Amino acid sequence: MGHAVTAERTPGRPRSQEADLAILSAALDLLIEHGAAQLSIEQVARRAGVTRATVYRRFADKTALLVRTLQWANHDQDPAFTGWRDVEHMLGDWAGYLAVPRHRRLLRRLYGSADDYPELVGTYRTVNGGRRAAMVRETLSRARDAGLLPGDVDVEVVERILTGAVLYEVGLEADHEDAEAIKAHFIDVLRQMGYRADHITFPSAK
Repeated sequence: MGHAVTAERTPGRPRSQEADLAILSAALDLLIEHGAAQLSIEQVARRAGVTRATVYRRFADKTALLVRTLQWANHDQDPAFTGWRDVEHMLGDWAGYLAVPRHRRLLRRLYGSADDYPELVGTYRTVNGGRRAAMVRETLSRARDAGLLPGDVDVEVVERILTGAVLYEVGLEADHEDAEAIKAHFIDVLRQMGYRADHITFPSAK
């Protein structure tokens, strides 16, 4: 997960970098608005103010375009990102991302494409899933080694449970939920698996 951005486009024929940003921004907007199956290269080109040929010079097909769009929106290829300090830093990062309704809509479109455009989820997971998942497991392993998780806990199982908590959050919880409440929910899930978070202050019930 990362921070989605929208590039501003100026009138006229974009230069190469401007065209790249315009295409990615248009593809992201259309993916959120209509979903992967309904999105077309022609729509992206029209929204970006470029020709279809300009899009196809950069991307072999719609799947390649959408995978690159997700990489750009989520900063998947940011070399500066090497992981999280600890579990709470990781969950706080996730919660901050999920507190933005636009990001939640993007995730729902991505997960929803498993049925109507399965090649997107499969390709994106193949290209990017391994690095992030490894960072999550490494963070959980450090917590286990520090005694914050039970010594016999399987971090891959914990990772899957947290992924399920994210799916529950974006699928069933209200989009206006704030970051602190989301983080508290994730920590509560971990507490059920023995995570020691006695120093965490949870928001008071409303």
